[in-house]
Amino acid sequence: MPSERLVLRPPERGHKILIAEAGLRIPDDPIIPVIEGDGIGPEVVHAAARAIDAAIADTFGGRRKIAWYPVPAGEKAMFQYGELLPQATLAAIREYVVAIKGPMTTPVGGGFRSLNVALRKTLDLYANVRPVYWIPGMPSPVTHPERLDVVIFREGTEDVYAGIEWEEGSPEAIRMIEILEKEFQTQVRPDSGIGVKPISETGSKRLVRKAIRYAIRNRRRSVTLVHKGNIMKYTEGAFRAWGYEVAQDEFGDRTIPWEDAVRKYDGKVPADTILIKDVIADNMFQQLLLRPEEYDVLATTNLNGDYLSDAAAAQIGGLGVAAGGNMGDAHAVFEPVHGSAPKYAGMDKVNPTAEMLAGVMMLEYLGWQDAAVRLRDAVRKVVASKVVTYDLARQMPGSKEVSTSVFAQAVVEAIHGAPR
Repeated sequence: MPSERLVLRPPERGHKILIAEAGLRIPDDPIIPVIEGDGIGPEVVHAAARAIDAAIADTFGGRRKIAWYPVPAGEKAMFQYGELLPQATLAAIREYVVAIKGPMTTPVGGGFRSLNVALRKTLDLYANVRPVYWIPGMPSPVTHPERLDVVIFREGTEDVYAGIEWEEGSPEAIRMIEILEKEFQTQVRPDSGIGVKPISETGSKRLVRKAIRYAIRNRRRSVTLVHKGNIMKYTEGAFRAWGYEVAQDEFGDRTIPWEDAVRKYDGKVPADTILIKDVIADNMFQQLLLRPEEYDVLATTNLNGDYLSDAAAAQIGGLGVAAGGNMGDAHAVFEPVHGSAPKYAGMDKVNPTAEMLAGVMMLEYLGWQDAAVRLRDAVRKVVASKVVTYDLARQMPGSKEVSTSVFAQAVVEAIHGAPR
């Protein structure tokens, strides 16, 4: 039972983002719910908010401003209200449409399921979007990290994130094994845990549709469908087939499949046309290492996208600089990809870059492109000057190690010092 009734009060100033038929209507002072998160969350969120506010102020001269709306979730919410993800928080994000959050703790094995998954599923944020690009000066294990510039669209509600499973030895697992053996003549070891991996036509097509629209809007060159369809033919393979169907049926005048590009144009894609191709998931890992420049937008099932986005992030500085957005048809929640790192909580030590770049994504989503560019450029400038937090300083000879708050201040100063 909750220890006290949670009543959230939005800020007195600010206005709602409205969902209209033609798209979002963004006021000059949108109310944005913000979840601080667990562990290092409050520190990186505070640092990012400072930088976001500075970028908006410097770009628009006070004409625009975010009205931040703190809402609880995670361990602090559990302690205070008896709920990890209060209904009032979900209602606030649903009402105000766009939100940003810090990392939240997810236990391994037992305990509660991921709050990030709960947010995505409850609000139907079906596209987990992760841009991966190199900031000059960032340490990298590869020779040419600048060749990697991809945007990964990872399905966020199905596949393993459906969370359908039964523990080994449970009545449900035993029953499922019996059904598989008796009705489908499929042998499963009796000491197995059982999981179900649903991948739907609806979920697959809307994810690929969003990826193609993004590619067209941002003048990207290709969309690659990543799958394991050579083995899982009716889930992963179906994802591939449904992706090609969306491209042909809904974007046939703007896309071309790889086979047609080869047959009709000798592999040369016509101008203003998006190439649609597919790659088997395990091969995609080596492709991003060996020929990253050949890939642009990736559309993937859930688990494949999780692996690939982390592996890609390793090439451009690690999870400390990787941001993501969870997007539905209108609602969106932006976040860093990294975890809550509780052992560093309260030490003013960790890297807030990922949270700041999540802010860049949020500003882009609001249509405030100039502010997004100003914030991104400021982060680039500070990293290039080798003023960085400990995680990067230990990999960058000649760098100056600074705290979370000092790094944030350096970004703010770079924003104000940038030429208009």
